[in-house]
Amino acid sequence: MSSLILEYHDISKTFFGIKALDGINLVVNEGRVLGLIGQNGAGKSTLMNILGGVVQPDPGGHMLLRGKPYAPRNPASATTHGIAFIHQELNLFTNLNIAENIFIDQLPKRRLGGVRMPIVDYGEIYKQTSELLHSISLKLSPKTLIDDLSPGERQMVELVKALHLDADIIIFDEPTTSLTARETEQLFGIIEQLRERGKTMIYISHILADVLNIADDIAVLRDGKLISAGSKEEFDINRMIAMMIGRELSQLFPERTHRPQPQVLLEVEHLSQRGIVRDICLQLHEGEVLGVFGLMGSGRTEMARILFGLDDFESGEILVQNQRLNRNSPKRCIRNGIAFVTENRREEGLLMEATILENLVLASLNNWARTPVRLLDKTALLNQANRAVEALQIKSGDISLQKAKSLSGGNQQKAVIAKWLMSRPRIFIMDEPTRGVDVGAKYEIYSITNELAANGGGIIFISSELDELIGMCDRIVVLGRGEICGEFCAPDYDKHAILRAAFREGVQEA
Repeated sequence: MSSLILEYHDISKTFFGIKALDGINLVVNEGRVLGLIGQNGAGKSTLMNILGGVVQPDPGGHMLLRGKPYAPRNPASATTHGIAFIHQELNLFTNLNIAENIFIDQLPKRRLGGVRMPIVDYGEIYKQTSELLHSISLKLSPKTLIDDLSPGERQMVELVKALHLDADIIIFDEPTTSLTARETEQLFGIIEQLRERGKTMIYISHILADVLNIADDIAVLRDGKLISAGSKEEFDINRMIAMMIGRELSQLFPERTHRPQPQVLLEVEHLSQRGIVRDICLQLHEGEVLGVFGLMGSGRTEMARILFGLDDFESGEILVQNQRLNRNSPKRCIRNGIAFVTENRREEGLLMEATILENLVLASLNNWARTPVRLLDKTALLNQANRAVEALQIKSGDISLQKAKSLSGGNQQKAVIAKWLMSRPRIFIMDEPTRGVDVGAKYEIYSITNELAANGGGIIFISSELDELIGMCDRIVVLGRGEICGEFCAPDYDKHAILRAAFREGVQEA
């Protein structure tokens, strides 16, 4: 029989006049995994940030930890109470090694004659780090720089930090968004080990099948309110979706009402960059959604960056509506009606310290300077920005005042897309546009993608989710080791053939 380890009583939080949490009453059972789900902006991260001492709740509510009042004033206070938070955006120093990151707050000092000296005892931290890495079967040297690790390995290092702190409650915030299938399986194995040790975990994810797989209990938030909580046996995916969005979702992908046209918007001829991509040839047609699939390291993002002028290429040509892009650059691409939704929204997609409005106009500022002296038409600009916010249902306060960093992860992603929509692109390059986004927001992004294509645009849609590509795309090209190793056309997709091509088990075409 499980006992309660954590209790929320009437917890509320208001930001910019908007209730992020509204009277939450929730209990967490010791030694179990609670799956916490909800749309972007539902209040999941705010609820966990209150637990982690990152933000303070509004007056009136309270928390109990093991039956005693709990009110952390900062993250350090939460840590001392046995709370560990593994954030979606990892908090690691990339210029330090694994051991230094794990012991960053408490580096042990050498002793000389019983006196602690002001010298770090690296032998001790490497020894302890090796033991921690071994405990989760992670075959890495404690001296490995974080900068040299894959996203999945960095996620595991964050988990090792939590193990080092011997936390009683471990919070996972979208832990699998950057993991391969193998790394995800390894993470789930570790979570199972921790559960057997009696650890309590709160698992936040938009991948509902994973939540059902790993959780013991499930809680659903919507618009800052707790909609339902109970054993996972009480839930299935359809019920979870309906509770999250407040209605039944009859289909995951919107119906396609158009077909690609003969006109070529973008043509890539024999594009190569040594060690990155080799002999890439493809065409993007008017009204087409072209999917790009491949395993991690296949060159998908690298190709997208080259197409948008962020990285150089040695040979080949890029043509936009039959015009060659010589000396390509992002500025030139924007002028030619190309938009790029990066997979790294926090570092490359948004200016976190700027307001939402300032971010939305980054790519289209020149369009609003209409007077002879190039003064901004602020009224027209604000009206258009608000229309973009409404179209993508971005949950925010006053976009002229609220900073981008205060948005939830999914609403940040929608803000990146809105920024590019305001530039009215003809060609949209979208790299993992629905990563970390809930099922309702995904449908909104899919609908915007369809609308862009129906209005004569062309979309390059890069995704690690094969089902997403099959549901959205007119064609799918498969990359492997920087080369196109397969091409498939709707509606005759063969999922197994696409996967075989991604693993380079022969080129498959349909």
